[in-house]
Amino acid sequence: MLLRMVDGESNETHAYTRAQALTVQAIDLVVIDGPDRGLRCRVKRSARIGVAPANELRMSDPTVSRLHAVVTLNADGAQIRDAGSKNGVFVDGARVWHAELVPSSLVRLGGSTLRVEGGEETVAIELSAKNRLGDLLGGSTAMRRAYALIERVGPTDSTVLIQGETGTGKELAARALHKLSPRAARRCMAVDCGAIPEHLIESELFGHVRGAFSGAVNDRPGVFEEAEGGTLFFDEIGELPMAMQRKLLRALESREIRRVGSNKERLIDVRIVAATNRSLVHAVNEGLFREDLYYRLAVVTIELPPLRARREDILPLAQHFLDRFTGGGTQVSPRLASALMGRGWPGNVRELRNYVERHVSLSGPIDGAAALTTTPNEPAATLVDSDLPYKDARDAWLARFDAIYVRALLDKTGGNVTRAAERAGISRRFLQRQMLRLGLREVGAESESDPDAD
Repeated sequence: MLLRMVDGESNETHAYTRAQALTVQAIDLVVIDGPDRGLRCRVKRSARIGVAPANELRMSDPTVSRLHAVVTLNADGAQIRDAGSKNGVFVDGARVWHAELVPSSLVRLGGSTLRVEGGEETVAIELSAKNRLGDLLGGSTAMRRAYALIERVGPTDSTVLIQGETGTGKELAARALHKLSPRAARRCMAVDCGAIPEHLIESELFGHVRGAFSGAVNDRPGVFEEAEGGTLFFDEIGELPMAMQRKLLRALESREIRRVGSNKERLIDVRIVAATNRSLVHAVNEGLFREDLYYRLAVVTIELPPLRARREDILPLAQHFLDRFTGGGTQVSPRLASALMGRGWPGNVRELRNYVERHVSLSGPIDGAAALTTTPNEPAATLVDSDLPYKDARDAWLARFDAIYVRALLDKTGGNVTRAAERAGISRRFLQRQMLRLGLREVGAESESDPDAD
């Protein structure tokens, strides 16, 4: 997680002080070859490297991208991540996308070389004492670092950019920020930038007046007006079309909006929180996202860790969901625990929740061997949970489809994975991964007749 807070154009890094903290060693990045030779930057928590003016290490080398790489400090030391650069990042001669740095490491960016030097200064990285915050759950170090930053910036009016993979809880983090703010009594409105048709986005955000376009029979406020005094959460901000990025930037900078078809400006008072599962710095380098809008949104950056990076949270989360879906009194069995810890969880916490719910809702034993079958005449209303938001209901349905299809496929082939894969038109290895992901390993156990059994 990046523990960084930037004040406007000053790029000042704030030190957060709490009772619980990690102590890490600061490092220096020194340019030893290239046009910027002699340039030095001390990394206390994180530093962006590139030719863009807002970077902590601003370079002039034309072979370096505007946002080339990011260096962060954590409990394990320093790490560098390629931010989607054109010419790549090389550490000690090897091309890397994400790598650890140690003192004396040489980092090549384009035509420039940087040396990593260990500093004598130590930095305290704040940890929250909590093991949950709002609806965010987990007591791992990675999550407690995220909680600490949310607790720190929640009461402020700072714009926040939340980054993380799908299913890591970005909207929950946004709502936690809202509940901690002075705006908590007002609305927190979410806008899914990837779900609105492009021709309707401007009206959705800013509203419209009667007659502004075909079908505009009445005046209608947009979400900026509806969230007045509260928080406006832009989910998947990276999906916003370029034309709308310019208009959004203008609204954020001027704190004024204009309804479609109107020539009257309206003042707005909202706090902005945005989220994305894409690398916005990569999108900036590719020309797909405005650099000035990125910096306007990333006043404070919070990165939520994937579930695989906080595996100590898997079983407590599973028990929480099990209690929710059963009413309590049922414990995660050793068999289920083994299945849960053996999965990669590409869908993160959302996938884990759906996994537990599927086993409970299909009335199978909660041990990783639930009967994932249904009757042909089962009404559609019982298959789709209309109480869930659209995206969550769709994810749950797709997960259920996978389980039903794979189980039926294996039943037809007598558990022979090779024949099942051929029948489905997929690779045997892919089917094995699906079985493991769905907790169906014992259902699809290889029979002795399977010549390709491992």
